[in-house]
Amino acid sequence: MSGVSARSLRMDVMPLALAQTIIWASLYYSFPALLPEWEADLGWSKTELSGAFTAALVVTALLAPTAGRLIDRGDARLIHPGGALMGAALLAVLSQVTELWQFYAVWIALGVAMSASLYEACFAIITVTIGGRARSAITTVTLVAGFAGTVSFPSAHFLAGQFGWRIAILCFAAGIVVLVIPMMMLGLKLLEHHRAPEEPAAEAGDSAGRASVTRRPAFWCLAFGFGSIGLVHGLILAHLLPILAGRGIAEGTAVFAASMIGPMQVLGRVVMLATERRTSTFGVALTCYLGMGLGCTALLFAGLSPWLVGVFVVLHGAGYGTASIVRPVLTAEVLGRRRFGAIAGLLAIPFMGGFAIGPTVAALVWEVGGYDMVIGLAVAAVAAGLASVFLAARMR
Repeated sequence: MSGVSARSLRMDVMPLALAQTIIWASLYYSFPALLPEWEADLGWSKTELSGAFTAALVVTALLAPTAGRLIDRGDARLIHPGGALMGAALLAVLSQVTELWQFYAVWIALGVAMSASLYEACFAIITVTIGGRARSAITTVTLVAGFAGTVSFPSAHFLAGQFGWRIAILCFAAGIVVLVIPMMMLGLKLLEHHRAPEEPAAEAGDSAGRASVTRRPAFWCLAFGFGSIGLVHGLILAHLLPILAGRGIAEGTAVFAASMIGPMQVLGRVVMLATERRTSTFGVALTCYLGMGLGCTALLFAGLSPWLVGVFVVLHGAGYGTASIVRPVLTAEVLGRRRFGAIAGLLAIPFMGGFAIGPTVAALVWEVGGYDMVIGLAVAAVAAGLASVFLAARMR
């Protein structure tokens, strides 16, 4: 790909990148950003509230294959903006809830909207449309959208403080309608300028094709490898503040460290973008797993020196940040681009499922052996995931 062509592609996916930034800020990060407001105003516990978010993520994971199949059939212009519109409507409904069952019902429905409007659907559209050039485009999208949390937390705090959380939610909904949907439509139109030649059609039907790919050992190796990434991030992130407190890290330092994981994800993507011509996809995957594994190891010994907290933040954040790029690109290289949306959707289930159950698994392990055992489990999961991805890469 020439330098001019690469720059043109990055500019043309910028509307999708900006749309992903706002949709993530509105649908995903609005939950942790407004959790204290809901707890204080509605009187429900963190556990009760968090259960709704976990249910939403489970629904998102389970419906990812369906969204992918619709994208494979050429319905991207309906599915992607349609998911965003559904999300905006549900946020408007969320602003009116007064009962816990209503809160759960809305978030479960938001899981449907997220399955069609967040990264998994966006990356499937990019990969199906432009094929082998997807890595550069996906990197650009994640580079920009990595600041979604930076957008969501301050804006939610300001709006809730000035007008209350209900108005804050309505503002997020309005942002989706006014900004996200038009940018998605524009981005999908511009992406068509870079469409790659289609691969030959499959001889078998769609369901037979899915059955065929799930019989391949490489598929299950990728499923385990991707699931390990989600599990490790869920294990550590949700319990990071008490983990650091148990290692004698001051509260202010711990909060600052947690807030820097997001920017480190962006840093990892920047480095990948700068070195993409000199690194293979598996080389990036290797760096991703090693970064997360070494970062968790540094966290295990963080009580010896506060500097090790910084090492953890940089390595874990950058490693996890590149994982969002590695997953779709490695999937296409190992399993091919035919029926990519459906295949990527299937592989999203273990990844998002791992992230969803991570906090609960960490709590159960903590009760048995404390946070040292939790971190040890994370290191072991990273190592097993790397071995599994290595096997998948060899099988291609």
